[in-house]
Amino acid sequence: MRPLIVSAALAATLALATGPAAAACYADYKAKRDDPLRLHYGVAELRGDACDPETAAAALRPRLADAGWQLLNIVSIFGEEGLAQRKDTAGEYYLRF
Repeated sequence: MRPLIVSAALAATLALATGPAAAACYADYKAKRDDPLRLHYGVAELRGDACDPETAAAALRPRLADAGWQLLNIVSIFGEEGLAQRKDTAGEYYLRF
């Protein structure tokens, strides 16, 4: 049996693809619904590389719109360490979208 020889480039690609997953990130946001006006504050998990306000907004807009909400703004982006302190404030909108 011949040993498998892997090129350095292929080995690096495999290491990146199978390495540890990126740290989770979350956004707290404000959204509204019209007629009658309703507002909510929520916390959402961001998928992929949407860990900055601009890409977070782009990711959340359609998720909220599917439920009839319009994103007003991203309040902040944070890691798992910020979840517990926002849970009570977000209420039913904690990790809903």
